[in-house]
Amino acid sequence: MLLAAGGGRRLGGRPKALLEYGGRPLVEHAVAALRAGGCARVYVVLGAAATAVRERADLAGCVIVENPAWATGMGSSLRAGLASLEDVGAGAALVCLVDQPGIGAAAVARLHAAYRGPGTLAAAGYAGRRGHPVLFGAAHWAGVAAGAAGDQGARSYLAMHAGGLALVECGDIAEPHDIDTPDDLWRLGGG
Repeated sequence: MLLAAGGGRRLGGRPKALLEYGGRPLVEHAVAALRAGGCARVYVVLGAAATAVRERADLAGCVIVENPAWATGMGSSLRAGLASLEDVGAGAALVCLVDQPGIGAAAVARLHAAYRGPGTLAAAGYAGRRGHPVLFGAAHWAGVAAGAAGDQGARSYLAMHAGGLALVECGDIAEPHDIDTPDDLWRLGGG
C-alpha cells in the first residue's frame, strides 16, 4: 500500500505524488518499487490533486483508494487504505510513503520476506531505528486504524507493540529520507 495523498503543505502546496523523480512522477517510482519488491497488488491512497495524479501518472493495475479526508493527515490515509483491504483476503499490508525515493525494491523485498502470517508486525530498521516500509499483518489492522490520527499514522500502535515488532535492517540498501521541504528537493536529482 502506498500512501500518496499529501498536499505538500511544506513544499508550497506541491503534491508529493507529482514531484518529478527520474523523469516521472514520484508516485510511479514508489509503485514500481512495491511491485519489484514482491507486492502482487498495489493499493495507492490518493487525496490532494487526485485527479491530476490520475492524469499524469501511470498507475495501471493499481487499486486507487481516494481519501477525501487527506488534509487531516496521514492517519486518515492509513485508515482509508486499510479499510479498502478488509474484504480482499489479504494477510498483510506492506505500507510505503510516496515521499521516500531512497526506499526501493530491495527494502520492500526484505519486509515482504518477513511475513509469517496475519500476526506479523515488522518494520524496516536503519541503524536500529524504526522506519519505513512497515508490514502490518491483518490481525493488526483494526488496532492500527483505531490509533491512526493526524500525521501520526501507526506510530503510537507500533510503540505500544514494540515487543512484538520485528525490525528488519535495511540501512545497507535504502535511505529513509523524506521529501518534506524545498531543501529536500535535491534528493530527487533536481525535482
